[in-house]
Amino acid sequence: MWTLILPAAVAAALAGYTGGLLGVVALRLRLSALGYAMAHAAFAGAALGLLLRISPLGLALTFSLVVAALLGPISERTGLPTDTVLALLFPLTMALGFLFLALTPGLPLTSPALTLLWGSLLGVGWSDVAALAGVALLASAFLLLFRREVWATLVERRLAEEAGVPARAILWALLFLLGAGVAAALRLVGGLLVYALLFLPSSAAAQLTFELRRQFLFAPLLGMVSALGGLALSFFANLPVGTAIALTACGFFLVSWALSPRKR
Repeated sequence: MWTLILPAAVAAALAGYTGGLLGVVALRLRLSALGYAMAHAAFAGAALGLLLRISPLGLALTFSLVVAALLGPISERTGLPTDTVLALLFPLTMALGFLFLALTPGLPLTSPALTLLWGSLLGVGWSDVAALAGVALLASAFLLLFRREVWATLVERRLAEEAGVPARAILWALLFLLGAGVAAALRLVGGLLVYALLFLPSSAAAQLTFELRRQFLFAPLLGMVSALGGLALSFFANLPVGTAIALTACGFFLVSWALSPRKR
């Protein structure tokens, strides 16, 4: 039993840590809608991987990054507001995901397909752990090495650019890390709920402290506790792991909101 649970537990801790860490960035840059779109795009990419019988993780990462890369140019060239473009991408990517699953020969909505939708406790292997560890290490190293540039970009991007900070490059690097984090956590949490690990722990941390530095400390911890708690809930209550993690993260957010100094 431990040979099945151990990789899932390590993956949950890494996914919670990475989601919380990058969630602070996404929340600060007001990228919540983009995060949802990237999660749905990752689901569509992974479903296409099942159809073509190639790496679901690789196509999930590719699709999520393509959505992030196309958002700005589509908005600029069509003159449509960003929210309108996202409103198009949400149903489009989800519809493509279900289409690819429907076209995959001999694949009922059982193990591989449901893993993409709701996540799977037993579907996580050490290869997923390695991918999550790589993203966690890369994100931590980037945020540490370029902390001044990241800080300036998060606080005021326009002023950062005027001060000579390569804010556009920093933003693209952060989007790449977000896409990688979403794709790596897809098998554990599922495409429909993976954004819960991005935004609920970081939102909870924002309720507990006004200081950005502390949010970067609190959010990964809350993410890890949410993911591991949800994993335990999934195991003992026989729930889909993505659902259990999302419910646990919601619970921590509500507690953080109740204790928030913002209410005083």
